[in-house]
Amino acid sequence: MSQLIQLGSNGQASIVADTWTRVVPPAPAEESVRKQAGKVVLFKLTGEQTYSPEQIANTQIPATGKILVPLAVWQARKAELQVRLAAGELGIVLATNETAETLQAEFADLNTLPIIAIYVERFADGRIFTLGNWLRTRYGFKNELRAIGDVLRDQLFFHKRAGFTSFLIRADRSAEDALASLNDFSQPYQGAVGDVPVWRRIQRA
Repeated sequence: MSQLIQLGSNGQASIVADTWTRVVPPAPAEESVRKQAGKVVLFKLTGEQTYSPEQIANTQIPATGKILVPLAVWQARKAELQVRLAAGELGIVLATNETAETLQAEFADLNTLPIIAIYVERFADGRIFTLGNWLRTRYGFKNELRAIGDVLRDQLFFHKRAGFTSFLIRADRSAEDALASLNDFSQPYQGAVGDVPVWRRIQRA
């Protein structure tokens, strides 16, 4: 069964088949433990290299079909991927350690991309919400915005409020259970992407 939840044009969510193939570079030969101030760093720091040149060069890209490629792979191999972009068959995966500014520098109009997916390595990394919000409000992205990686039930409502329109639930969790979570709250209090604060929604005498 598919693990992809998507919002329809009416705002209703459903579990749908995933028509995009995510391109994932091979794992590094060895990964050292990263530390900062003597503590192990659990997340990649903003601006930190996402993939090595060797990983990018050895990434296998399907010859046909719709593909989601990491930003670093696009940057290094855009000459061979331009035709896929022109055909509407290419989307970008942005990691939480990468910035919306870097993505904008690659595409004068982000809406030439039919989909942007943001990959969160661990659910506790809140940068995914900032990136989603900024892509919608600062950069005017209007197409599909997908949350992938360590995407869990309890955060879906908040992903939606940050502008996400599809959610690839972690493989070991129930997509049906996650789908129900989008109705956990009826009226958000704070303003967000597509919402205004409750005090602006309620008419007082």
